[in-house]
Amino acid sequence: MNVGDEFVLDISSIAHGGHFVARHEGRVIFVRHAISGEKVKVRITEISKNFARGDAIEVINPSQHRISPACRFAKPDGCGGCDFQHIAPQAQRSFKAAIIKEQFKRLAKMDIDVEVEEVAPILGWRSRMEFTVSENRKISMFQARSNNLIEIDECKIAHESIKISELNSQKLPVGKKVDVAVGSDGKSVISIEGRENLTLVNQSVNGFEFSLTPESFWQSHVAAPKTLSDAVLKFAELRSGDHLYDLYSGVGLFASAALGIVGETGRITMIEESPNAVTDAKRNFANYPNVEIVEGKVERELKRFVKGDVVVIDPPRSGAGERVIRQILALSPRTLIYVACDPAALARDTEILERFDYSLDGLRAFDLFPMTQHIESVARFIRRG
Repeated sequence: MNVGDEFVLDISSIAHGGHFVARHEGRVIFVRHAISGEKVKVRITEISKNFARGDAIEVINPSQHRISPACRFAKPDGCGGCDFQHIAPQAQRSFKAAIIKEQFKRLAKMDIDVEVEEVAPILGWRSRMEFTVSENRKISMFQARSNNLIEIDECKIAHESIKISELNSQKLPVGKKVDVAVGSDGKSVISIEGRENLTLVNQSVNGFEFSLTPESFWQSHVAAPKTLSDAVLKFAELRSGDHLYDLYSGVGLFASAALGIVGETGRITMIEESPNAVTDAKRNFANYPNVEIVEGKVERELKRFVKGDVVVIDPPRSGAGERVIRQILALSPRTLIYVACDPAALARDTEILERFDYSLDGLRAFDLFPMTQHIESVARFIRRG
């Protein structure tokens, strides 16, 4: 097998990472632009020792779930930003649920049932975009698993305030990153790599007003901040006077949602590593004396604390890991809420928590990245006994 070879293959299940699985002479091939149950012609794009990758370049027997992509750049050798534009949205969510179930069965040794909930809109949802400027000074996205740039003049998942045609009319610096962030007021802020930008992005969630530097992390889907905040609060079952820990807190989305519940007699401790996010959080929570904001790595800073009632964590894609989980459990919280952008990491950490007497008590999943393979989950763990 060589890169560029073409084979007619039957497509089976979906794999973590959004590719679909096929096999040829015993070798597993992860295929983009395919759907389970299809027969397709696959062009090999990458080969490793144990598997290969390829693109479906011709559909011989299409799935009932196949649709025409809304974006003309969503194709083999095209933009790598969307994985699933060729799949009907309801089927996308079913495949994502299958990924979560498979990861829990394999990594946590648990059989779970979960529905990936639709979150509107499914196009025009992305309020934050990062582009690269091509040699032609055009806005570009990377081809999947490649450094090749694909020049674009529109993006179907981008918020309507991200006007790519207007960006393309500017004389942008070749090779630089261009970030666009849209606030809840619909105003966009453009940041160009190497140029100072003092403009803040305004976001409003459940009555709390944020002013943020464009570099600080913020959920991309326009409905994600409220969707996730509401899910976290429902699972947390906070009480007046509680001490809440918001770990990997970013600018304090979940802390802001909890303020009115823990009240003035309660306490919120945020721990965040990013200096930009910490600066934003200190500005936005300046009038709340019961909120303390700690800058640093969670694994280093958390060991200074001895007790807590509820812990919310939103770790990076790699997950929290056993070291951080041990430190969290040393606080003896009655409830741990885990917000996860990777079901594999969530499943691995679930296995650790179950070993240390915290049971998975609830799980919700949200399609906050429509047309892509990404999934956001919120899990609730309670202390046994």
